[in-house]
This record gives sequence, structure tokens and C-alpha cells, in this order.
Amino acid sequence: MKKLAFIKRSNGNHWVGDGFPVQSIFSYRDIHEEMSPFLLMDYAAKTSFEPTKQRRGVGKHPHRGFETVSIVYDGQVSHHDSTNAGGTIGPGDVQWMTAGSGIIHEEYHGDDYARTGGPFEMIQLWVNLPAKDKMTAPGYQGITSAQIPEVQLANDAGIVRVIAGAFAEQKGPAHTFSEMNVWDVRLNAGSTSAFTLPEGHTTAIFVLHGLVKIGDAHQIQPAELAVMQLDGTELVLEAQQDAVLLLLNGAPLNEPVVGHGPFVMNTWEEINQAVDDYNHGRLVAA
Repeated sequence: MKKLAFIKRSNGNHWVGDGFPVQSIFSYRDIHEEMSPFLLMDYAAKTSFEPTKQRRGVGKHPHRGFETVSIVYDGQVSHHDSTNAGGTIGPGDVQWMTAGSGIIHEEYHGDDYARTGGPFEMIQLWVNLPAKDKMTAPGYQGITSAQIPEVQLANDAGIVRVIAGAFAEQKGPAHTFSEMNVWDVRLNAGSTSAFTLPEGHTTAIFVLHGLVKIGDAHQIQPAELAVMQLDGTELVLEAQQDAVLLLLNGAPLNEPVVGHGPFVMNTWEEINQAVDDYNHGRLVAA
């Protein structure tokens, strides 16, 4: 049985550009060793935007050495990058961008959503790349809700949407560079579900809505991240209310993490090279 190691709460609120009011749940500056291969989580809790003709979001900015994963629960997000890839995602959709050797991208509210306004909620994860893949070619995966397998849990306990990895013989559509599971889980109040996960892998539960009990004692509330101990293979979750949560699970990379703003590498020499490449227009591979 997996046991709770600790609960992580927000490091504070900030705006990303003018379109994403987020809580920084964790980053490579605090618990990257405990969360490897995951580097960062920003949570834009449910809010509402008024209709506008202006572009709300964050303008062009660089990345190198990792992947960004944007999961939309409400609203609409548009992406465009220096490889000329991009698209617009809405509720249930995912953008999985590989920065790799270098990419410059921008993210804004989708045009349709900007015109109508309304509720907005999303998560952005940063997923580390193994050292051997840090300089891989950049890429983009636009994953629609229809492409994400949905598995019904036993006894009408809820559903698991498999974004990456596998659950109950259903494989998620996201291509990853290391072994991981990223599941969008919906649990019905009063239900108890057991999940079997690999021994020794990082496991964490982030609750967006509802109350979830782990084991016999630990209640996880909205905007809390429950980080589990590495030992054990069975995770038991009891939904005390209807709940929406994100389950993160992955093989730790056990490699040095050196981050500076939008760059995450293994050494300061590599960070300095990334900064120099960006300043001299060499960041994006031809």
C-alpha cells in the first residue's frame, strides 16, 4: 500500500501574461527530486473572463530541455511556435509540446472563447527530458478529448482518462521520452478505488475539485498535491465528494536538474549555452 509522504500547497499566485492567473503548486526550485520526472505545475483555478476583442495570454518566449503539457478543463487555449506548429484546444483537450533543443512559442485564449468569455480552468505541467534527449528536435502534439481513452472504474466509482501511459489495457495518445502515467480522474462521491502503480516510481495526486481521502487518515483538499512514498504498488482513493484530480506517476530520472527561467538542463554550462543561443538567435534548430 502506498503511503503519503507529504502534502504540497501553492507557492503563491501570479499571472502568466495577462491571460493565465495561476497558483504555482511546485517547481524545479523546490521538490523536483521528489517529483521527477515532473518539473513544475501551474494551476489556473476556475475563474471567469469577460468577452473581449483583445488577445489575452503570454507572448513569444523560449524553452529548452523539457516538455510543456497544457490540460484544459474550461475555456480555450491557442498555441503557436517557431516550428510553425500549433492549434487551439478546449475542455478535455491537451497540448503536449516538446521544447527539446529549443523552441519559441506563444499561448493565448482561443478566439472563440475570447469573444464569448466565461469560465476558465487549466493546468500546465513541465515534464523533464532525460539527459540523452535534452537536445531532441522540438515537436508538438495536439491531443483532442476524443483521442483520449476513457476507462470506467468498477462499481460506478468514476472514470480515468488516459492522457499518457496506460490504464486497464488502454494506452494514452501522448508520446513520452520516459516511462510515466498522466491520468485525468473523476471519482463519484462515496466510492473507493484501488490503482496499481509501479514500485519505486514517483506518484502524486493533485485535487482540482472535491475531497479525496488517501488510506485511513489523510484528506486531500482542492489545490493540494499529495506526494506519495516510493514504496508500495497499490494506491487507494476514497472520494468523500464528487472529485476531479490529476494523477501523476513516473520513473524518476535520477539526473541533475539545473533550471534558469525557461531553460532546464543538467549543468550550468548547458544553461549558459542556452541563454547565449537564445540571445544570438541560435536557440531554434533549423
